[in-house]
Amino acid sequence: MKELHAREIDDAVIRALSEDLGVDPSALLGAGPVVLERDVTTSALFSGDERFTGVAVARQGCVVCGVVAAVRTFELLAEAAGEPGAVRAEPLCSEGDEAAPGTPVVRVEGPARIVLAAERTALDFLMVFSGIATEARRWQRAAGPSLRVYDTRKTFPGLRALSKHAVAAGGAHNHRAGLWDMVLVKDNHVARAGSISDAVRRARAAHPELLVEVEVESAADAVAAVEAGADVVMLDNMDDAAVAEAVRAVRDASAHVGRAVEVEVSGSVTIERLPTLAAIGVDRVSTSRITLALPVDYGLDEA
Repeated sequence: MKELHAREIDDAVIRALSEDLGVDPSALLGAGPVVLERDVTTSALFSGDERFTGVAVARQGCVVCGVVAAVRTFELLAEAAGEPGAVRAEPLCSEGDEAAPGTPVVRVEGPARIVLAAERTALDFLMVFSGIATEARRWQRAAGPSLRVYDTRKTFPGLRALSKHAVAAGGAHNHRAGLWDMVLVKDNHVARAGSISDAVRRARAAHPELLVEVEVESAADAVAAVEAGADVVMLDNMDDAAVAEAVRAVRDASAHVGRAVEVEVSGSVTIERLPTLAAIGVDRVSTSRITLALPVDYGLDEA
């Protein structure tokens, strides 16, 4: 599973809390008790003395994810209010656990003004990332053991690290994290370079340490990519017959150059199509459907 850095989690939580409370993210942690007054409803109905104990519960069956971010949401709002340690948030499930409807996932206890002000943000992290993890597991199970399912860069802006963590928690795989960690030569790059061979050659020369993937639309272009030195050939928007032809061509070309090259299918990939692609011999598919999955319903029940 992709491990998150504490800073990545805290940055996302601070941005989300600041959005809900209507404050500048750079000022949140130094705001003090006044920040709780930004929740105009809770601050009007509760003094500083009331306490609240609750449990975040999955309303649907799901693969749990977002637990760490939810816990940090309660903790960071307590810090922002000048009461570090005032809230105790305890994970009851681990990232990647399968939960039935009604499963308690996080238990929280502390001042009501803090817990209730953080409630929606904490639940949103659980909802969104459990949704991604659940869909990732559904796709990878449908694909079977020989076909790997990868995510894409189509993620909610500012939440890519958490989204990719959720994909991994669900048992699927992470494609490149961004524009910096892998070369992916697409049609516009080839058009500017003049040919697949020239595009791969220039990319290899500039970044010899990186994996090189090339997007193609025909078996002939797939062979050109293999011969140029691609590590992965991405078959874009091809039907099953064209995919089968391209897979055979890549395997033959790979044997000829004496180097293993993986075949990825992207575009127009549905979950129903996965067994067919696995039978054809495709190594991997990439899809945005898992990172754009519908959220899972969660609620905070008073305990």
